Amino acid sequence: MTKLSKKRKQFIVVSLVIPLLLLVGFVVVPALDLLRMSFTNWDGYSPDSDFIGLRNYIAMFQNKDLWLSLKNNAVYFLVHLCMIPVELAFAVLLTGKLRAAKFYKTMVFMPYIINGVAIAYAFSYFFSPVNGAFDAILSGLHLESWIRSWLSDPKIVNFVLAFVSLWRFSGYHVILFMAALQSIPSDIAEAARVDGANAWHLFKYIQVPAIMLMVDFVLFDNIRGALQVFDIPFVMTSGGPGYASSTFTLYTIKTAFSFSNFGLASTMAVAIMIMIVVIYIVQNKLIHGVILREGKK
Repeated sequence: MTKLSKKRKQFIVVSLVIPLLLLVGFVVVPALDLLRMSFTNWDGYSPDSDFIGLRNYIAMFQNKDLWLSLKNNAVYFLVHLCMIPVELAFAVLLTGKLRAAKFYKTMVFMPYIINGVAIAYAFSYFFSPVNGAFDAILSGLHLESWIRSWLSDPKIVNFVLAFVSLWRFSGYHVILFMAALQSIPSDIAEAARVDGANAWHLFKYIQVPAIMLMVDFVLFDNIRGALQVFDIPFVMTSGGPGYASSTFTLYTIKTAFSFSNFGLASTMAVAIMIMIVVIYIVQNKLIHGVILREGKK
């Protein structure tokens, strides 16, 4: 082995060892410790804890408020999922020859770089029943019958919060799709146009298959974000009224720090990790199945 190949091998080993150690130290070890705590009744401050087996898992499945919180997470998931095709369409539009495209790109991405707590506070005032801008807009349009208690009506509060989340994160997904679309060689699209392909054919048979890795990432990010949403409901409604707008993560944090039950909170954290993986696998197979059937047609 030459001296150059030895140095290359050493560089590769060092480059792999350091990230692997960081992964083990900051991901694997805490995850295993979290799993261990889920079988205990640790209160968060006592030096000792008792092993209680599956009692936390049984209590979690029997908790009606937790199931309500998980149902609220489903609203975020479905709203963002339905918006993904629209985000992809915007990305296709912005990567084309559009006037003032740079301005539109900036405006689309701007909400994502703003602090989430600041956004939540701003929309709290926007939907406020006292001098709220949204109610004022409806009154100005003579739509007073549409005015509701946007942040205190259990029937609509989660959709309002999901809209705020959508406003904040959609631009991020659009930029990701744009980056993926711009990586497609222009020669492929030009050859397809020469063969008579229109915009829909380019989108369906060239662009979408070429960016499936990014689509997979956005789908995973949608699941992760929907199940881990915290700042928007925490600031805007504190999970209220009652638990009508509480989320799984918000309920988990409240269980740990308000009820001092870190064992049960650890159980919930383990459950959310498993749910993210399972839902992603199911969703990925369904989406790929639809794409394959459409491709055969």
